Amino acid sequence: MTHTIRNAVADDAGALAELAAVTFPLACPPSSSPEDIAAHLANTLSEEHFRSYLADPDITVLVIDAGGSLRGYSLLVNRPAADADVAAALTLLPSMELSKCYVHPGHHGLGAAAELMHASLQAAAAAGAAGVWLGVNNQNARAVRFYEKSGFRKVGSKSFRLGSTVEHDFVMERAVS
Repeated sequence: MTHTIRNAVADDAGALAELAAVTFPLACPPSSSPEDIAAHLANTLSEEHFRSYLADPDITVLVIDAGGSLRGYSLLVNRPAADADVAAALTLLPSMELSKCYVHPGHHGLGAAAELMHASLQAAAAAGAAGVWLGVNNQNARAVRFYEKSGFRKVGSKSFRLGSTVEHDFVMERAVS
């Protein structure tokens, strides 16, 4: 698979929303209702939301571009953690949040996720972060394994609202260097 990892641009917003509609449900617990997933997509991962993210100077969106088709993306937020449970758990400051890191299922197992993670960590280091943190659903064993393999360790937990339900996430952290 020939691809490049690059910074997303405003024209990518629609393709990012389409990719999120494919990848986000894969990260949800099996008990998640289609209505809750749809509400999250509409309230957080719509084209309009991606346009807003791309216009925010504190947010970096990287994409895996395979000949004009987006096959993955990550979203880094360069702000102090707003969640009190997260802020109390973090030890590597200043820290950036890896808010999203998804690869199209057709590209799982090909090394694309590891490349995207490496590029995301490089972007965090370039922005002056000492560490990167993320929240991952505590039932998403595949993602937890990937993050552990990528050098993250569990440092705490937090709640995450998915539509009408409250999910529980592990907070994971790693140094960028």
